Amino acid sequence: MSEPAENSGLLSFGEHLDVLRKMLFRMLMVVIAISCVIFCFKSETFSIILAPHKSNFVTFSFIENFLNSNGIDFHFTEYNIPLINTELSSQFMTHITMSCILALLLASPYILFELFRFIAPALYENEKKYSYVVAGIIYVLFFMGLLMSYFILFPISFQFLATYQVDEEIVNTITLDSYITTFTTLAFMMGVVFQLPVITFVLGKMGFIDAEMLRQYRPYALIIIMITAAVITPPDIFTLILVTIPIYGLYELSILVLKKWAKN
Repeated sequence: MSEPAENSGLLSFGEHLDVLRKMLFRMLMVVIAISCVIFCFKSETFSIILAPHKSNFVTFSFIENFLNSNGIDFHFTEYNIPLINTELSSQFMTHITMSCILALLLASPYILFELFRFIAPALYENEKKYSYVVAGIIYVLFFMGLLMSYFILFPISFQFLATYQVDEEIVNTITLDSYITTFTTLAFMMGVVFQLPVITFVLGKMGFIDAEMLRQYRPYALIIIMITAAVITPPDIFTLILVTIPIYGLYELSILVLKKWAKN
């Protein structure tokens, strides 16, 4: 007869569900608490979220100062694109939505901690260390993608698209929903794109690709990266270069990762 679960130190299926329920409840309470705090700081929160749509955004100022200090007289065209709201509840719902999204980002370290604490008993010691490292890398790369979107991709995209006119008589006014949707979509997309080294590491471990294969297909990869950058950015060479360089850098990093750590 098998030893009872309570005597063997193992949890029954029902006990696992109870632990999972308590863990999800703690995570939910933390996210709700942070959401409430963010919600109360409406002005500070949206001053950060809406900053990239202004012509004096820090990225534009940095580029101008850098070029001017190197003897190149360059200035971005000043613009003023108003954001409007067309639905009665849109601003309130946007406030709630962004509070929840930012709360998830800020609470993500705690969420990862809870998830690992839940699955840790089922892992071997070496698997725990391996999982911690991979999770940390995923987390850092995702936030690097968010920063890339916030400081480079989105402000430059907004500056181009919001000021583009097919006729001078047609005035651009951007809705708040359009702004927030584009802002969050680009941020998430870049966060995913920056997972390229992790994805190639997993594929390398599975035996589908290796470092030599990626080296061989470098020219094709560069073309694909440039096409991808052209799709997600305005059609100008400056923005294309700004987005292509870090993504191609991730490709080269993927080769290094496969060479050093993904060997079977």
